[in-house]
Amino acid sequence: MSTPFFRTTLLTCAGLAACLQSVPAAATVDRDGANLVFDEARTICDRDAGALWGRSLCGPILIVDPMDRAAIANQQDPGNALTAGGNVFTGTLPTGAIMANTRVEWSGTRWTQLLWPVSFETTTRRVTLAHEMFHRIQPDLGLTRPEAGNRHLDTLEGRYLLQLEWRALAQALMADDADDRRAHVTDALAFRHARHGLFANAAGDEAALEINEGIAEYTGVRLGLARLDERQAYAIFDLSRFLDAPSFVRSFAYASGPAYGLLLDDADPEWRGKISASANLGALLATAYNTGAAVSADLDARKRRYDVDGSLREAEVRRDGERIARVDAYRVALIEGPLLVLPLAKSNFQFNPQTLVPLDDAGTVYPTLRLTDAWGDLVVERNGALVQADMKRATVPLPRDGGLRGDGWTLTLKPGWKIAPGARAGDSTLVRDDSQP
Repeated sequence: MSTPFFRTTLLTCAGLAACLQSVPAAATVDRDGANLVFDEARTICDRDAGALWGRSLCGPILIVDPMDRAAIANQQDPGNALTAGGNVFTGTLPTGAIMANTRVEWSGTRWTQLLWPVSFETTTRRVTLAHEMFHRIQPDLGLTRPEAGNRHLDTLEGRYLLQLEWRALAQALMADDADDRRAHVTDALAFRHARHGLFANAAGDEAALEINEGIAEYTGVRLGLARLDERQAYAIFDLSRFLDAPSFVRSFAYASGPAYGLLLDDADPEWRGKISASANLGALLATAYNTGAAVSADLDARKRRYDVDGSLREAEVRRDGERIARVDAYRVALIEGPLLVLPLAKSNFQFNPQTLVPLDDAGTVYPTLRLTDAWGDLVVERNGALVQADMKRATVPLPRDGGLRGDGWTLTLKPGWKIAPGARAGDSTLVRDDSQP
């Protein structure tokens, strides 16, 4: 799904959640701009002609202005919510419908939805288009996985080994000599194997997001850009631009996916025919380069090759101290309470994937969030909300007046719901209001 916030357009999440782009001060979808996007999308999928995945990426595209929910589409919807006007179809997305760069079902159609403005930078726009168009067909290819937390990627060792892996992957992409490329691939897999050995479930958790988002970003690079040198340069760019993300927990796959995909293209052009939702890109690459998956020997020497002066390690140690202080503050506000507890049943999430903060085994803090469920709509603009690990509850600090507005968040309840005392003394929760018809 997604085009990251580092790209000015959002990197969306197709799956449980959708990633919400930062909304510009003003946004107006104009027909010329929309037609440019539609024409580029057609060029991308016509150039591919279904060769990469055995299926064309061409299909319905809906561009939405997040300021007023105005929409322009490239085709009519079966529900006739859109009105034909020239060669486009216009209308308004209803309140409550998700607005994000993502796959979305609306008015009888599975759309590739894009938020306006789509990036004005040509290369980024084309990668974004191919990425998001892939998400629309991804379920039909059987390439979706339930996502896990990847909380280990916010720890000192998890982050450090991931960045060493990225540095090795970048060197592999830049290598002209086949032996050099294989050596760097081996180093990258060694760091990956060492990380997975430190954290239970890390291998499976990472593989799930790399299938969901890494493959989509690889497709964006592979089909959005026509030349190999452009693809390699963009993959290296992906490996560097995420370094300043507040968290790697959900953003890492956007960086690693294109690198793994292009390196697999080089070593085993038939790899896409072997992939499934349960695949692990690291294992596929180890097989393609005949390195063996568990290449952890001489790990210290490998570290010195990619962190010569130890400055990366020092920076991560400092960051980890700051992280611990931030986590302690979130724990006081979002666990110890008093809290407003929001039950989750059929939820939609819109958020920035770069900012998520794992809170030990309690769940994940979303510093900013829009959350909708049967009870209504929660908008968190600052200070965060905790979504518990079992995805059954979310919590925000309870305001002193017990009302619908707290420090940094606003709750809008649907008719038939009210705030009631919670299960724990001092907490509140949402329940159905039986007094209303």
